[in-house]
Amino acid sequence: MTALFTPIAIGHARTPFRELSEIPKGPGTQHVATGTIELLPEFEEGLTDIEGFSHLFILWIFDRSEGWALLGNPPGEITPHGVFATRSPYRPNPIAQTTVELLGRDGAKLTVRGVDMLDGTPILDIKPYSSSIPAETLRLGWMEKRGR
Repeated sequence: MTALFTPIAIGHARTPFRELSEIPKGPGTQHVATGTIELLPEFEEGLTDIEGFSHLFILWIFDRSEGWALLGNPPGEITPHGVFATRSPYRPNPIAQTTVELLGRDGAKLTVRGVDMLDGTPILDIKPYSSSIPAETLRLGWMEKRGR
């Protein structure tokens, strides 16, 4: 049996989005907003050598999402899809992932492009983007069929 754990926030996102309705969503959406990932001081040392990466995975919490559903209609879709085949915030575990471009670092603050979370969102983890999967071999499931 796997032991349960209680995640802790290592920092917070500072973004231009105060309301959910302000975050771009739907078919063909490009996330280009700039924001800051501000780590708590005790985690700053963990950013050592991060400047060498162009992109980062940011793991965060849908902290203002309530409830969950196994099927839902993403923005612009009339066909329901399973929650695990979407980026829906209505998940059994409200964990999210965003890939951002690292623009710079100032101490415990990372300036990034591509934020899609609300201002003040708790950050769980940061990982450098690395993938050995060639882009031409990736499949995008139902999103590919819609030209996204």
